[in-house]
Amino acid sequence: MQEIKKSLRDSKSARWLMLILVSFTMMCMYYLTDAMAPLQERLQGALSWSASDYGFFTSGYGWFNVFLLMLVFSGMILDKMGVRFTGILAIGIMLIGATIKYWAISGHVTGMYELHIGSWQVLESSRKSAVVAGFGFAIFGVGCEMFGIAANKAVVRWFRGKEMALAIGLNTSTGRIGTALAMFTPIPLVKMTGDISAPVILSIFLLCLGLLVFILFTFMDRKLDKEDADSGMAADEEFKFKDILEIGRNRAFWYITILCVLFYSAVFPFIKYATNMIVQKFEITDTFAGYIPALLPFGALLLTPVFGTLFDKKGKGATIMIVGSILLVCVHLLFSIPSLNSLPIAIGLVILLGIAFSMVPAAMWPSIAKIIPESKLGTAYAMTFWVQNWGLMGVPLLIGIVLDKYCITGTINKLVDGKEQVITQYNYMIPMLIFAFFGFLAIGFAILLRNEDRKMGYGLEKPNIKE
Repeated sequence: MQEIKKSLRDSKSARWLMLILVSFTMMCMYYLTDAMAPLQERLQGALSWSASDYGFFTSGYGWFNVFLLMLVFSGMILDKMGVRFTGILAIGIMLIGATIKYWAISGHVTGMYELHIGSWQVLESSRKSAVVAGFGFAIFGVGCEMFGIAANKAVVRWFRGKEMALAIGLNTSTGRIGTALAMFTPIPLVKMTGDISAPVILSIFLLCLGLLVFILFTFMDRKLDKEDADSGMAADEEFKFKDILEIGRNRAFWYITILCVLFYSAVFPFIKYATNMIVQKFEITDTFAGYIPALLPFGALLLTPVFGTLFDKKGKGATIMIVGSILLVCVHLLFSIPSLNSLPIAIGLVILLGIAFSMVPAAMWPSIAKIIPESKLGTAYAMTFWVQNWGLMGVPLLIGIVLDKYCITGTINKLVDGKEQVITQYNYMIPMLIFAFFGFLAIGFAILLRNEDRKMGYGLEKPNIKE
């Protein structure tokens, strides 16, 4: 009796090992994404930044991805050159950006900077260190988003027809362990070394480690390519420009994409400001305050298997996104109430946000793979990430400007690491209401997506695992 030959993707241990390798690299890259978030107050004191400077620096993540369409080009590179080449290229770009960011934050850049286009003042007396750090963050953002879409396509390639939602969810949430580490390790690092750029140095080391781990993945993936070729499995079609038009005509794709930018605009920018908000509203030290936002990705890691398995076995993807968006609104509305300033309430709300953070991505990313052919998936993910980057770029800048213009309640003299600094005090009610508004809009688009799925039969409410 002839034995049926199985590929690597049919081996449970092989595909889960592949997921571990890719997810570890994701974790390394996400550390730098949020490593400066707990240091907002210290950056403003040590480098004389305003909240607008900090918001400008944070918004740098999306500059090139949005305005130079680098994410769209990243999708084209991914669909033409494959996951292995794209992943290694992305890590190299991240290392360049991280090095520039270190140079700016470590005190090598001083002075003020203004940017004019004609008579229009685009940038008003910002610190040069914030501008250069933002430039480095922008280069890093190109590589980070490029690797993100490559990782998603790799997981879909290895897990299609199997535990796809669980795998994508675990890949995303395991990567967010890097975010959790970035919430509570930077301040101890700075205190231990006396150097505010120490977390960036650690980030560069982690990226180098991630590169080595990803190279191990490329050997496995190359072997899978050979198996597919030997078995006569058709290779992916090469990218064509008309793919963008075909994807753009899909209404469900736009509902998911807009839901994505709204949801993430209420989560990631919140993380950037969460430590400072918790310090000022709940009157605790910034060292301890960083631990509270760190609960969010850890909670997502624990709960993602639950919602990923639910989507894989039972379906209900669009419904999961609706419920997650409702939780998002509840969290930010409660954070906006000034009288709710009890520390246990802050911890409970962050845990609730972690539940929402595990629900929506676990259903959202596999849903794109259900409505877009695999040959166009890299471009589809790139288009989604491009729209998402408008939010990741614009919302932190918006929050910084709002804080400076409408939310300052005074200043205090505070001893930070043995040095007295003038610390600006803020009321975060308006930023929390802005985040809640994004959540309300996300609910609407999640409902539109579920209605579109009923019309077109994409199967978003059906299980992923095929018997």
